[in-house]
Amino acid sequence: MEYKYEMHCHTKGGSRQCGRTEPKEIARLYKEAGYSGVVVTDHYSPLTFNFLKGYGNPKKHIDAYISPYYELKKYEDENFSVMFGMELRHYGTGNDYLIYGVDPEWLRQQDNLLMLPEKDMYKLMHNQGYLVFQAHPYRPYITRCNPAYIDGIEIYNGKVPKKSNEKAEAWAKRSGKLTVAGSDFHVPKQLAKGGIVTSRPIRNNDDLLDVLKSQEFTPIKTY
Repeated sequence: MEYKYEMHCHTKGGSRQCGRTEPKEIARLYKEAGYSGVVVTDHYSPLTFNFLKGYGNPKKHIDAYISPYYELKKYEDENFSVMFGMELRHYGTGNDYLIYGVDPEWLRQQDNLLMLPEKDMYKLMHNQGYLVFQAHPYRPYITRCNPAYIDGIEIYNGKVPKKSNEKAEAWAKRSGKLTVAGSDFHVPKQLAKGGIVTSRPIRNNDDLLDVLKSQEFTPIKTY
């Protein structure tokens, strides 16, 4: 049996600057599209917290950031799982990093992660056993991170041109990094434009990390 998972998904409540789809609708759409689950990777970035009072201190609003994940998780069932992740961008850069395996309650206890440069961010995440992937590394205004500070690379992104994705895949091969693929879902027209297909069911973040580390999946590409 094969299972399809969305690895890059944004909600209306969590990605306040760009997400346009409510968690309930995301669950309905992805179930209808035949997916077995989604990883919520809302933007933990200066742009997200610009929309809230207390700009510069995400910790004050971490409940608002996490709550769409818990709302989406209400629609989890035996055939559809919901995992928590994040897309982190720190101050002074256009680079985005997909973090997999994150415990939302751990995140609730952290200080302002926007302050961390790549090296320190990577160390912090690795101390928790999480995995760090650079998202859409060949999108305009993004620079490639030092490979020493990432575990993997998003080799396919549903919102990025084919040529840019091909460059990302070539970089992953050269650097020997793990890979992942996702739709970068924000609105319904971006539904099911990417993800992974695996023979192993993913029910939680432990399963997710195992699949990513083993690379026992096929990326979904919808060119």
